Amino acid sequence: MTAPAHRRARAAVFAVFGINGFLLAMWVVHIPAVQQRAGIGNAALGTLLLMLAVGAIGGMQATGRLADRFGSDRTTTIAASALALTTVGPGLASQPWQLAVALVLFGFANGALDVSMNSQAVVVEQRYRRPIMAAFHGLFSVGGVAGSLAGAGTLAAGWAPAVSLALAGAVGLAVVAVAAGQLVRVPQRHHPGDAASRGGYSRRVLLLGALAFMLMLCEGVANDWSALQVKEHLGSPDSVAALAFGVFSTTMTIGRFTADRIGARIGPVALVRYGALVAAVGMVTVIASPWLPLTLAGWGLFGAGLAGAVPQLFTAAGNLTTGSPGANMSRVVGMGYIGFLAGPVCIGWLSEATSLTAAMAVPLACVLGAAALAPHVREGARAANVRGRPPTVDAGQRTFSSSVTSETIFFASPKSIDVWSAVNSGLSIPA
Repeated sequence: MTAPAHRRARAAVFAVFGINGFLLAMWVVHIPAVQQRAGIGNAALGTLLLMLAVGAIGGMQATGRLADRFGSDRTTTIAASALALTTVGPGLASQPWQLAVALVLFGFANGALDVSMNSQAVVVEQRYRRPIMAAFHGLFSVGGVAGSLAGAGTLAAGWAPAVSLALAGAVGLAVVAVAAGQLVRVPQRHHPGDAASRGGYSRRVLLLGALAFMLMLCEGVANDWSALQVKEHLGSPDSVAALAFGVFSTTMTIGRFTADRIGARIGPVALVRYGALVAAVGMVTVIASPWLPLTLAGWGLFGAGLAGAVPQLFTAAGNLTTGSPGANMSRVVGMGYIGFLAGPVCIGWLSEATSLTAAMAVPLACVLGAAALAPHVREGARAANVRGRPPTVDAGQRTFSSSVTSETIFFASPKSIDVWSAVNSGLSIPA
């Protein structure tokens, strides 16, 4: 690929990440209107949102093998188109069963896109021979902000959810149509003799999955419980307590746009290890602080520390020398998403027995565990360096060496979306 082709491919992947965040945010801000149209209460909404999570996990697991067989460029195009088409489904639902079907399809498409676009991002990053993965996840956050603002505008104008979501889907299809031709088509690696190719989880995949589980659990906890923690611990009003999530999401977004440069200098292991330790300092501050500004600073440190770690795991998964890249990616992303969903639930249970602030010992333990497991991202980074590469985009750019780095969402991540915030609040899901 030539330098202009590299840049077009990167722009295309940026567009896909951005439109993913945009479409998810459009759905999120319309949850109250969709709930009213379907005539369901908060408990029923929480149950139906689980269907979205089930669909997402199914889409993740199915797409890994498809990406290996047909290429991540094709699966990204198909999954992004499917997400755009299924965005309107919840807006059309007038019965609970219709909403359930719509959310399964929407979730499946989102899970499929999560795996395929991260797999394609790894391919583009390989062509660049320098870390660019975290910036892709930053574009997801930017897309989420744009979708939130657009959705708020259509709601203020009195548009029906079906109309707003249909227009959002049309925008998504247009973006995909432009981006599809610039995605990179490459032969996929496949090692039929190893456990990962036979359908098992190799030790390396399990370790990366454990890291993803712990780090995305922390992100899910911050999304759902940061504002409530400030309210309960400090007695702050809702409007002030909401600043906790705002600070967390802001530092995470900024961190995603700076993590690539940092990772290029210090390497992937140090990026994950020291990022996790920064997050640990932030969480200790949150737990111990009796003062609002210091508590907000703690949530900010927590977001900054987590920002670059999860994208790095996706780079490592896509560059493992054993197993197929798509299958490895789907397993690591899937385990991370389970953590993203399970973390807020565990905190809810623990807060019933103790306090919400005391329950934050769980994410603290997770980031400390992630710091200890950080060396296990090295294998994927080393593999990225030893495999043959095309020429660099610019002769003056730094080559990969051992510093390949790359998550709202999850799922987010890239990230994936946080379905449990809707369960807890009955209103919305932060994108």
